[in-house]
Amino acid sequence: MSDAIKAEVLERLGRIAGPEGGGDIVSLGLVSDVFVSDGRVAFSITVPADRAREMEPLRLAAESAVKSVPGVEKAMVALTAERKPGSQGSQAPQAAPAAAAPRHSHAPAAPQGQRQGGPAKAGVPGVAHIIAVASGKGGVGKSTTTANIALGMKANGLRVGVMDADIYGPSVPRLFGVSGRPEQVEGRILKPLEAHGIKVMSIGFMVEEDTPMIWRGPMVMSALTQMLREVAWGELDALVVDMPPGTGDAQLTMAQQVPLSGAVIVSTPQDLALIDARKGLNMFRRVDVPVLGIVENMSYFIAPDTGKRYDIFGHGGARAEAERLDIPFLGEVPLDMDIRINSDTGTPIVVADPDGAHAKVYRQIAAKVWDEVSRPMGEVRRTAPAIVFD
Repeated sequence: MSDAIKAEVLERLGRIAGPEGGGDIVSLGLVSDVFVSDGRVAFSITVPADRAREMEPLRLAAESAVKSVPGVEKAMVALTAERKPGSQGSQAPQAAPAAAAPRHSHAPAAPQGQRQGGPAKAGVPGVAHIIAVASGKGGVGKSTTTANIALGMKANGLRVGVMDADIYGPSVPRLFGVSGRPEQVEGRILKPLEAHGIKVMSIGFMVEEDTPMIWRGPMVMSALTQMLREVAWGELDALVVDMPPGTGDAQLTMAQQVPLSGAVIVSTPQDLALIDARKGLNMFRRVDVPVLGIVENMSYFIAPDTGKRYDIFGHGGARAEAERLDIPFLGEVPLDMDIRINSDTGTPIVVADPDGAHAKVYRQIAAKVWDEVSRPMGEVRRTAPAIVFD
């Protein structure tokens, strides 16, 4: 069925003329891989970078053509533009107005879109701070850390949302125990789902859990842009973004196109994980995103029967790395069965045992993260040192 829909979609798109003439958008190679799942179709169209703004009618024509295909319930069509190095291209979008001050005593840092040393980046209306949680490799508990930091912020009195930027392995639906299709509220704007008092959005809400996401770079960038800018987030003090592991297209898209208030790096204590964590840290530094600090996850294990502590993956590596780079060390999270079980059942430990020792650790980490992003303008923030390549 999906193959038949895909073939019909390509046939309809083949009737749409390219932006420069001389053929249709399919024969000109402007259409990315077409993704079809459960009545939803997604793809991108490559257009000249300096004409991207005027290509909206082309996008709308393609969207309309796809929606007319029997069996298609929703179409996600995005424009992408590959700009050559040194090209001026179109002007950077103007920064969105600063969000209203949060309802707490902390003063917000520089408004979205105002990043020193570079052009303004368009912010997300109503969102005061966007915080990325990243790791250099998979398997270090980044998504679990993201969920509990967000819930820790909520417990500390902040208005919080979570965006799942891990396109290939979305974990937010399971971590928050929520499923279903986001409601379309106005035009292309989607209403985020809610769980435990937090607004959440994930590509996992759009496709079945066992559906592989075989997407190239442009599609990843399009999906991230839609989840960020075409969602009714409302007024948030912080939007916490669960980044995919590594330093690929998704990370660069978020770092270069979104006014991130900073990034939290998650690592385990052992040297191998720290090597990869440094890569993620250095990437954010190179694109002028402040590093808010390092979390050492799976830091130690306390045997439930004897109370004896075991440093299974070593201990203190992330703290030593933070000291070496002069960035904040945000805290140690133990390797504990309760954290894993509650994450799997959709009730993260901060919700399942709000007065427990583990929840206290996450709330303390959340408070330190918020302290970093809410420093008054002009105050020096500790960041990683400049990386020089010979």
